[in-house]
Amino acid sequence: MATESGEAVAAVRAATSAGEPVFVLAGGSNVVVGDAGFPGPVLLLRTTGTRVVSRDATGAVVRVAAGEPWDDVVARTVADGLSGLECLSGIPGSAGATPIQNVGAYGQEVAHTIVAVHAYDRRADEVRAYTPTECGFGYRSSVFKHTDRWVVLEVDFRLAVSGDSAPIRYAELARRLGVEVGERVPLQLARDAVLKLRAGKGMVLDAEDRDTWSVGSFFTNPVLSAAQWAALRERADPPSWPGEQGAVKVPAAWLIEQAGFPKGYGRDGVAISTKHTLALTNRGGGTTTALLALAREIRDGVRARFGVELHPEPVLVNCAL
Repeated sequence: MATESGEAVAAVRAATSAGEPVFVLAGGSNVVVGDAGFPGPVLLLRTTGTRVVSRDATGAVVRVAAGEPWDDVVARTVADGLSGLECLSGIPGSAGATPIQNVGAYGQEVAHTIVAVHAYDRRADEVRAYTPTECGFGYRSSVFKHTDRWVVLEVDFRLAVSGDSAPIRYAELARRLGVEVGERVPLQLARDAVLKLRAGKGMVLDAEDRDTWSVGSFFTNPVLSAAQWAALRERADPPSWPGEQGAVKVPAAWLIEQAGFPKGYGRDGVAISTKHTLALTNRGGGTTTALLALAREIRDGVRARFGVELHPEPVLVNCAL
């Protein structure tokens, strides 16, 4: 277990020098591990600390240790009158995982506010700060994902000094708040609304609610090229919203349900959540083998029905879809 960044670097450097595998784990909320486990030591990242490294009349840069629980970070920034993370309330896991996944929800993603990611590069054997451009942020992705080259140590967020939220971008959240898309609301009001929306979808951990026993959304929403979108429109008329550079994003939940996989569908101790189609849940006694079998069935069914490929959102460790 590492409680300081230096400890984490030293442990990973030693494993690299010895040619041994090592798995760095913080919150683990977006990780699926094979039933055989990981074939090597697991380093638990338990670094803590949040501090303001610069501040002016309009904004502040907040540096957060990778092991800090993410929702604690959001709650703290809301309480301190710093705007930009409020719609990411209730997301489980650690702060260091957020740039890896480019975590996003309800119209915000961390790429909107990250100004630097401090990480250890195992290949170059150095710690340095990476700019947003170097991070290669995309939809639920970055250069840090699907590789063990880097260990994220700290993350810098540039947040606005304001008691109000960033403009509300997500229609469902705007409806819940009773405002128009683009309006602002008090920070705490935005946070409370997001937490209620997430809880209603089984996305806030509750030990008594099996719908919350998941890694969150298992599949990302497909982002289709113009040609792929045209091909899909020949088969169906799904809801959609525009992506970047002419791409079109389609809700994976709609594709899954229309392909014949309703909420609650499952077997062998795993099932689609009864509250949220994108969450694949452990109903008690489920295994990774059963989970991935269900995920493959859903993926293959969507491909057969719509010609669209679904991709997993969580990191798969010692297993594959």
